[in-house]
Amino acid sequence: MAGTVFFSVSMSLDGYIAPDSPEELMGQQWMELQKWVFRQRHFRENLKLGDGGEEGRDNDIVRETFERTGASVMGKRMFDAGEHAWPDDPPFHTPVFVVTHEERAPWERRGGTTFHFVNDGIEAALERARAAAGPRDVRIAGGATTIVQCLNAGLVDEFHVALSPVLFGRGIRLFDGVDPKRVVLELRDAEPSPRTTHLRYRVSRSPR
Repeated sequence: MAGTVFFSVSMSLDGYIAPDSPEELMGQQWMELQKWVFRQRHFRENLKLGDGGEEGRDNDIVRETFERTGASVMGKRMFDAGEHAWPDDPPFHTPVFVVTHEERAPWERRGGTTFHFVNDGIEAALERARAAAGPRDVRIAGGATTIVQCLNAGLVDEFHVALSPVLFGRGIRLFDGVDPKRVVLELRDAEPSPRTTHLRYRVSRSPR
């Protein structure tokens, strides 16, 4: 039985999930946005950042997100930004399907991550990800353009936003280009923590 299609991202209070330029990733502003997750024990273990890290509800959410994911889908911009930044053992540990116009052989990495390059759109990438994930869920890893394309196409079942107490002022907005006539949201829950607020929504297609 196919699992759920979801995305899980950190977002600033003014609606941004990344800086304008890939070169600014891992910069001070982006690190402030992601501060809550970098402190978690499971995240640190997954990226081999060393011992230690916080435990508690934030850590549980990070662990649950990784454990439920059987395959990921991402856009070419996100892949390009991460290709030279991710370690030899990237933090996915699943098949990853990259939506791109570039023809390229699968790129196998350590730890169970293999990047597959899909040239015929998000629907095809998602179909392949579902098959690879089996009963586990498919995560739309990003970036924002790929997430919005999936939302507008009715391909997302639910999502999680970790709302960080940070203001960007400029950058890449999560919901730029979303068609509100196609998407209906239902709040599942809101869960505050000392470093962020977790918001979870169900998504359905609008009957209009």
